[in-house]
Amino acid sequence: MLVHSRTGRWTAWVTFAVLFVPLFALPLLVIVAASFSTNWSGAFPSGPTTEHYAAAVRGESLQALTTSLVTAVTAGLIALTVGTWAALAGAALGKKGKRVLDALFMLPVAVPSVVVGLAVLVAFSQPPVLLNGTRWIVILAHTVLVTAFAHQSVSAAIQRLDPMYEQAAASLGARPSYVLLRVKLPLLLPSLNAAAGLCFALSMGELSATMMLYPPDWMPLPVLIFTATDRGSLFTGSALAVVLMATTLLALLAVSRIRTKASFR
Repeated sequence: MLVHSRTGRWTAWVTFAVLFVPLFALPLLVIVAASFSTNWSGAFPSGPTTEHYAAAVRGESLQALTTSLVTAVTAGLIALTVGTWAALAGAALGKKGKRVLDALFMLPVAVPSVVVGLAVLVAFSQPPVLLNGTRWIVILAHTVLVTAFAHQSVSAAIQRLDPMYEQAAASLGARPSYVLLRVKLPLLLPSLNAAAGLCFALSMGELSATMMLYPPDWMPLPVLIFTATDRGSLFTGSALAVVLMATTLLALLAVSRIRTKASFR
C-alpha cells in the first residue's frame, strides 16, 4: 500500500471494510445463505438444506450452465480476435482514425444491452442471414457486447508497448508478420489474457439482450435464474446464482494464473 504510517494503514483498511462489506460482500453473502435455506423467517434464513444445489447441478440447470459456458467461451474468443485485430489496425491509422474506430467499438456499450439485443434481432431475422431461433444469434449478441472491452484493453496495452523491440526485430530483417507473431503478440499476452477473462465474465452474466434472443433449446444460466426467481423460487434461484458465480470465479482464477505466468516471459 502507498500509506506508510501504521495509523494510516489501519484507517485505510477500516475504510475499505466499511465500504466493501455492506456494498459488495453482504449482498453476496445473503445469496449464499439463501441458497442453503428453505424459508426466510425474520432476519436470518432457516431450514438448512443442500437440495437446491443437488437440483442446480443436474438436468435443466446443468444444461443451462453448459450453454452459458459454450456461449461465453465462443463469444470471448471471437471478441478477443476481432478486438485485437481492430486495436492493431487502429494503432496504424493515426490519432483521428483511432478515435473513429474506438467510437464505433464503444457504441454497443454506450446504449442499454436490451437495445443491442433488439438491433441484432431485427437485423438477423430475415434472409440472407437468418439467425433468429438459433444459438448463433445469442452468441453474436454476446460478441457485440463484449468486443468493446477486448478492444479497449488491447488498445491500451499497445500504446504502452516500447517500439524498440519491433524496431530491433525489423532492423535484423524480420518480416512484418514475424514481428507481429513472435514479438508483438507475445508482449501483449498478459493483456490478451486479461481481456479474455473480462469478456468471459461479462458474457456469463449477460441477461438483458439474451432474454430477447434465446431459443428454447439454448437457455443460458442467467435466464434460468431470472425465470426461477420470477416464479417465486428464490432459494433455487440463489443456488443457481452461487453456481454461476463459482464457475465464473474459477475460470477467472485460471485465466489469472495464465496471465501471471505470461508476465514473467
